[in-house]
Amino acid sequence: MATAASRIVGGPLGRHATVGRNRFWTPLRVVLLFAVAVMALSWLGKSPCLQQYATGDGSLALDWRNDRQYVAMCYSDTVPLYGLEGLDRGALPYRDAWLEQPGTPQEQLRYMEYPVVTGFFQWFNARLTDGWLALAAHTPLPVALPVVVYFDFSAGWLALSWLVVAWAVCRLRPSRPWDATMVALSPLVLVHLFTNFDALAVAFATAGLLALARRRPWLAGLLIGIGGAAKLYPLMLLLPVLLVGWRRRDTGGLTLAVRTIVGAVVAWAAINLPVALMWTPGWWEFFRLNQTRPADPDSVYYALSYFTGWAGFDGDLASGQTPAILNAVTLGLFALACVGVVVLALKAPRPPRLASLAFLVIASFLLVNKVWSPQYSLWLVPLAVLALPRWRLLLAWMFIDAAVWVPRMFYYLTPEKKGLPPDYFLGAVLLRDAMVVLLCVLVVRSVLRPGDDPVRTGGPDDPDWPGTAPERPRVRDVITAPVVAPASDPTTSRRSRTP
Repeated sequence: MATAASRIVGGPLGRHATVGRNRFWTPLRVVLLFAVAVMALSWLGKSPCLQQYATGDGSLALDWRNDRQYVAMCYSDTVPLYGLEGLDRGALPYRDAWLEQPGTPQEQLRYMEYPVVTGFFQWFNARLTDGWLALAAHTPLPVALPVVVYFDFSAGWLALSWLVVAWAVCRLRPSRPWDATMVALSPLVLVHLFTNFDALAVAFATAGLLALARRRPWLAGLLIGIGGAAKLYPLMLLLPVLLVGWRRRDTGGLTLAVRTIVGAVVAWAAINLPVALMWTPGWWEFFRLNQTRPADPDSVYYALSYFTGWAGFDGDLASGQTPAILNAVTLGLFALACVGVVVLALKAPRPPRLASLAFLVIASFLLVNKVWSPQYSLWLVPLAVLALPRWRLLLAWMFIDAAVWVPRMFYYLTPEKKGLPPDYFLGAVLLRDAMVVLLCVLVVRSVLRPGDDPVRTGGPDDPDWPGTAPERPRVRDVITAPVVAPASDPTTSRRSRTP
């Protein structure tokens, strides 16, 4: 993409061109600038849902009238959760409960439904909101509705998290820094960065991969464990770590893998155990909801049920009833997918790259899971760029995946309110799944045919694993090293030649 765009200003670089002498506009800074621009547009995309209006009594309220959140396609879970989870009232996650649908047969006691790090992340931003509004009462600070201030604080941390993701991907590819441009300019970031809080877990997971690549397994385990306490998916990366470590056990890879895994498990347990012991029902809420949830419209099971008339594995379920068979099927299918990844890793002609196996594991989980919330696709963005850096293909997938948001919003609007019937949304879901399957096939091919892997061509065997990448030159050596002409150059004076 960069090569094609450069033709506008003179064509691609020649064989003898010198790169990297600009002291300020390094590839990393350009990538981060792209990311900031996209994140600013992402915030503007959510801004219609932050507008307020004056009610009949003169007070201000959030303007979600006439299903504005769907018509303007600006919906974000951050806004309704601020009130639903009692964050606006100072409720402490996992300790303080609330009644859902009080006075109805569906009444039940509810707790914070997110993993521990994400739950306290929300609570922390709510307390920042309280502090900001208290300070604004005595100083000329800009003010808005508390929920708007809360959203902006959350968005600031999520934006910083995605900058970490872009930075880590760029550092993981020192010989291909422009691959990180696809992370910065991803349409999925434009649409879903502020839809939920998943960027936090993605940042920890990607930074953990970078720490491992730099031979710091304990730090890698710590970061992956914290990410797993924010969203469980980073813990799934431990299987690829173990497999690559096993294949590279002759060079100490297994020791690195074991240290990373132990570090991740200890970090996850250290974060979760205090909450689990003090407020067990609240801590268990996340796991309980995942067990009792039926197949969401985002899943392949729901789409097949709708288009074929199939009643599903469990048939018609009452409200709150656990879909036991569906849970067993999804778990079994994911286990089979993991077995397939294990066989692939052991039978590959060369030790597979860590990013390739990581992408296959996470993509398999999303494809067979009963829930694929739209922001989950952010999990795949850095892994896809690291595993399969083909910009046309990846941008096509990201665009299709991001475009699913449009029929999704109008599906929730319902045809009665001039929305769309389910066919458009569910068809888009199946198209997105097909694109992810295609990516998986190409990643598998790159593992079985390592000579065709663009990352391995002319570079290290696996830049994501320590000991396989060449030592990076120091920046000052690349930028300021004097150019010495050869002695045979007749245009060079005698004084400038090396002795």
